[in-house]
Amino acid sequence: MSTQPPASDNLAAALAATAADVNAELDLLLPLPEGPERRVHEAVRYASLDGGKRLRPFLVRQSASLFHVAPAAALRVGCALEMIHCYSLVHDDLPCMDDDDLRRGRPTCHRRFDEPTALLAGDALLTRAFEIMAGETTHADPQVRCQLVVELAHAAGAQGMVGGQMIDLQAANLSMDVPAITRLQQMKTGRLIAFACEAGAIMGKAAPQQRQALRNYAHDIGLAFQIADDLLDIEGDAAEVGKALRKDAEAGKATFVSLLGLERARAQADMLAEQACRHLDPFGERADLLRATARFIVERRA
Repeated sequence: MSTQPPASDNLAAALAATAADVNAELDLLLPLPEGPERRVHEAVRYASLDGGKRLRPFLVRQSASLFHVAPAAALRVGCALEMIHCYSLVHDDLPCMDDDDLRRGRPTCHRRFDEPTALLAGDALLTRAFEIMAGETTHADPQVRCQLVVELAHAAGAQGMVGGQMIDLQAANLSMDVPAITRLQQMKTGRLIAFACEAGAIMGKAAPQQRQALRNYAHDIGLAFQIADDLLDIEGDAAEVGKALRKDAEAGKATFVSLLGLERARAQADMLAEQACRHLDPFGERADLLRATARFIVERRA
């Protein structure tokens, strides 16, 4: 009988370790200065410290480990990516966007502070992320740093996350079928997940076919992640999820669940997770935590 702990236990421990490391590193990267500007720094820290699953930094760390990238470099890139993610949540929650009062079980940034401060906090997180990504401490090779910056800009900008959010804001008034929803979510959510999975390959100067395998994996888990979110929005518990639920249905927005139904959506998420795991075959057992992540994404309750 095997004495190895189940993959889910290994994943839980690895996620917890990454979250702790990310929180400690963000604490160092986002210090509190004195002076009247201190308020925006407090909002920055409120929005980014001690919250969330830290899934994107975890994916950076795991993809980097496949190519023997220095852990400190992977952590810095993961933290920069998490800053981008947190900035997007701050802005998404604003009254001019999704108008949410709760995030991760706490008042949203604009509720805790005010709308102008929250807007500036998001701006500060965005610009600080690129400062970190471009810094010499992140990687010794300036070409690698430039490639990281370019790829992250594409993932986060109007061709990616920002463009996806623009579509999402109009979604209630658009005719959205499954291909349209898929494109929206690939842009809004999937592009940052794809960057997380490819960042390690960029830092490790991996072969094109290895980058493609990770890109394919990211494509599938990104869609699975959104389908799981749509399922949670219908079946989840607001206290457990940490935010308001069923807002898409109330707004008349099409989702994977509204178009496919609960059972077909769940089956599609499971299929995508299995397919994602197959893309990792070239990496053997070194990618076991990434495989466990694909399953975690569709089974999570928050």
